[in-house]
Amino acid sequence: MHFIDIAIFILYILAMLGVGYYFMKKNKNKSDYYVGGRSMSSGHIGLSVVATDVGGGFSIGLGGLGFTIGVSGSWMLLTGLIGAWLSAVLLIPKVYKLSTDHQLFTFPQIFEHFYNKKVALTAALISLIGYTGFTSSQLLAGAKLAAATFSDLNISHALLLMGSIAVIYTVMGGLKAVIYTDTIQWIILMGGLIFIGIPMGYLAIGGMEGIRNTLRPEFIALDNISGITFINWMVTIIPIWFVGMTLYQRIYACKDKKTAQKAWFIAGLFEYPVMAFMGVLLGMFARVALMKGMFAAEGYTTLQGLDIEMGLPMLLKTVLPFGLMGLFMSAYFSAILSTADSCLMAASGNAVSDIFGRFIKLNEKQELGFSQVATGVIGILAISIAASMENVLEIMLLSYSFMVSGLFIPIITGMFLKKPDAPAAMAAMLGGGIFTLVLTVLEISLPFGLDPIIFGLSASLIIYLSIWLLPYEKIKLVQIFRINK
Repeated sequence: MHFIDIAIFILYILAMLGVGYYFMKKNKNKSDYYVGGRSMSSGHIGLSVVATDVGGGFSIGLGGLGFTIGVSGSWMLLTGLIGAWLSAVLLIPKVYKLSTDHQLFTFPQIFEHFYNKKVALTAALISLIGYTGFTSSQLLAGAKLAAATFSDLNISHALLLMGSIAVIYTVMGGLKAVIYTDTIQWIILMGGLIFIGIPMGYLAIGGMEGIRNTLRPEFIALDNISGITFINWMVTIIPIWFVGMTLYQRIYACKDKKTAQKAWFIAGLFEYPVMAFMGVLLGMFARVALMKGMFAAEGYTTLQGLDIEMGLPMLLKTVLPFGLMGLFMSAYFSAILSTADSCLMAASGNAVSDIFGRFIKLNEKQELGFSQVATGVIGILAISIAASMENVLEIMLLSYSFMVSGLFIPIITGMFLKKPDAPAAMAAMLGGGIFTLVLTVLEISLPFGLDPIIFGLSASLIIYLSIWLLPYEKIKLVQIFRINK
């Protein structure tokens, strides 16, 4: 990498740390740190939502899908459009009113409103575990991009570098710093993809003629996935829009309900078709480049031994000239860090407000300091988890599945049933989440290739309805799980 590119990248890192330091001085209390003072606009929130959701894991993961199956991989982010718009219509009107009436900071606090403190604590633990894993996936994405960009940097060292940067400026700056930097970073990334990455990649591989002469026809078709794969994506990803702590924090940060809804509509359009096709096209270009021998200098002339998620960053490293390389890599790193920092904030919010905050009483200044310490500790844990994983998309979807299968049914029933039931919610959370984990960890073969989350959600729903419908006061087994409000 040219020294000019390295200098640009170093300036970018210093700028991110500077933003974190600036907002560290601005933050006065927990409200500033976790929900941005509840005064943000739809533009900033909308771009921050898509940056958080698509950001690093999906950017690298989509490149891997494009590399593997071509443009059909874009269907994965159709889930983002559907999820964003559904939650804008169904979720935000209810959630925003609750947030203003009760000054909410976290997603599990809604469970306390609908159920009780024990259910909320269980939801917080599930969310904390899920978002710690999700933070790990984003840090791993950053490490892969860094290792592919800097020849002398291995993934372990890259993970330590990227993880430290993300943790430090997130610890300092809080949510407002995250949202403002997300806006700038996402604009830079979109400009880089549209005007630099895609055109130069397309020309470097020989345009459409190069694609057609190198890849099989199904790579440029939209039906190169099975119906089961599409169903798995839909069921795994759409519900996260209803249980994602990062999303609830941004709803709380909006200045009014209409602002939040507009932000979610903006985010949906950026997810699909904009980012969906950009990501898979670059991944597909990377496969063409490999087959044309363009990665020979990196030691790869065939698919053997190549991590498919490294194809996209390797392509950019190969085709971009110095100067532009530094700018584009900084933009890509920023997208990755914008997701990592948001997920880290979510996990920290769960730990501070929903778990330790129940047992430790602090004043405003002490709360802010404790929040920063908790963010740092969780960040170190996330780096450690990422060091033991290999596949970005795998750890990201596993984290999604765990949270969705445990939390989706209880939040929907809490919002839309007239008499939500605490024992049913508690049992559904534990049953759905644990069942999905068991199926996943044991790699149990499931009918038709369906994702474990489908069975986890089904188990959660059956458990909830069974307890909710039965006269559990008369059944000793269910009385054991009875939780008095």
